[in-house]
Amino acid sequence: MATRTWRFRGRTVTSADLVFIRQLIAATPQPSRCALSRQICEAWNWKQPNGVLCDQVCRSLLLMLDRAGEIHLPAMRRRPANPLAYRQPPKLLIAEQRPIQGPLSALQPLEFVPVRRTPNEALFNSLIEQHHYLGYEQPVGEHLKYLVRSGISAHAIVSSAGTRQRGAGTFVSSPTTRAI
Repeated sequence: MATRTWRFRGRTVTSADLVFIRQLIAATPQPSRCALSRQICEAWNWKQPNGVLCDQVCRSLLLMLDRAGEIHLPAMRRRPANPLAYRQPPKLLIAEQRPIQGPLSALQPLEFVPVRRTPNEALFNSLIEQHHYLGYEQPVGEHLKYLVRSGISAHAIVSSAGTRQRGAGTFVSSPTTRAI
């Protein structure tokens, strides 16, 4: 093979490093990918600033090299479960659904109540699941969740999220606000 230098997440992998990885794979009876990555991290002193091995980064590097044909990794022994793939939809919670009649001024004052990491977050998630045309999905990144209340009942839900979520911001109203 031609001499080639690889760069991965700030680390340069030379042809000598590739020879070391190939020898390690050949010398280890029934190696696991995790054990190989830990051994490589130890040999290279490849650690995070907090002293923890760069194990996951090393596994990604090994996978990249395997896909490029530079090394031949052993077969995967098991595929870890992905809890996000089997996430259950929110429980159905019923909020006040009587139509509100009259002017908006009669509902004053409106209160925007943050519900993230509170018991009311389940109600928020359920209302999104029931009334948003895409249903509820766990947001990625920073996000805000609000219930809009007047008196004792929630009339609407407001969500704001970063750009990695479905949209930059979402507003979903409950059936009670549709009648206003």
